Amino acid sequence: MPIYEFHCNKCDANFEQLLMGGDKPECPKCASNDVNRLLSACGFVSKGGGGETVSSSAGVSSCAGCSATSCSSCGSS
Repeated sequence: MPIYEFHCNKCDANFEQLLMGGDKPECPKCASNDVNRLLSACGFVSKGGGGETVSSSAGVSSCAGCSATSCSSCGSS
């Protein structure tokens, strides 16, 4: 069962919610359904060319306080 991250457009809160099937997300602070799903940062470990372990994260960003690697709100790419 997937846990998704959302942003509430009404109260500006970020939250996570477990959704199943056709469930609609609802903000736990203000009960609004005016929410956007966020891209979640994920980490991974892979082997480099010489067999060394290379760790990285998709959450590395040029925007302060932002976990996305690109977004339309700040113009980062």
